[in-house]
Amino acid sequence: MSTSAGFVAVIGAPNAGKSTLVNALVGQKVAIVSPKAQTTRARLMGIAIEGQAQILLVDTPGIFEPRRRLDRAMVAAAWTGAQDAELTLLVIDSAAGVNADIGRIIDALSDRKQSLFLALNKIDLVKKAQLLALSATLTERLNPDQVFMISASDGDGVADLKLALADAMPEGPWLFPEEEVSDATDRMIAAELTREQIVNQLHQELPYATAVETETWEDRPDGSTAIRQQILVARDSQKAIVIGKGGRRLKEIGATARGAIAEHLGRPVHLFLHVKVNPRWDEDRGLYREIGLEWAD
Repeated sequence: MSTSAGFVAVIGAPNAGKSTLVNALVGQKVAIVSPKAQTTRARLMGIAIEGQAQILLVDTPGIFEPRRRLDRAMVAAAWTGAQDAELTLLVIDSAAGVNADIGRIIDALSDRKQSLFLALNKIDLVKKAQLLALSATLTERLNPDQVFMISASDGDGVADLKLALADAMPEGPWLFPEEEVSDATDRMIAAELTREQIVNQLHQELPYATAVETETWEDRPDGSTAIRQQILVARDSQKAIVIGKGGRRLKEIGATARGAIAEHLGRPVHLFLHVKVNPRWDEDRGLYREIGLEWAD
């Protein structure tokens, strides 16, 4: 039986549920998930297998109106991912409907060359009549090849979407070994897992402007790994929030992140975190390379 493989760009507005959907299609966690918008920053690929098909899912940052260099780099990464793929999967938050961000995406997709699948996500949060009206509106404006109604968080409709994606992949050899589930390096994933904890634990208190950089990585003879990371924030007040009273918040972030990283690596992890104030951290070219983004002028 012949094999097939291809790239699928998963695009949409912030908080549409793209990362949750990628994780559901892969069958395990490869992208960080948060209720806070604009959590995904770089193009991160999850690798899903369905029968003889290998589906390379490019989980892109949410597409929104960029206001600063980091925003521009994130949006550029999303559109580059869409241009490079055989198929574009547009994920829409059904509860949010067609807002300004979605309007810009629709306009940009009007002259697309790739096939387009439309996934109306979070269907558990809307009434059927509202969902059907949204589907009709988007179908008229986008003329997608196929439309799916799903709930990525509980798996409703995900299996049908995965089968359709597999059928759409071009015939050819698999591009990655069967056991691989992502193209991200362990170093990048470790930084992302720590950032996930910062976002999830502090999303009410800490502004979006924070990053995690893996400074050193040591695989020890006893089978454990020692990782040193720095958390970058823009102001002293933000540093105080991350550290917390008596250092408790930073310890909690570290303990939870260490467990997640150890689970990912399959071995014990020693995680050492410190917080650094750098008002211009988002102007550091090296950090952009570290988190997988291109420098945006």
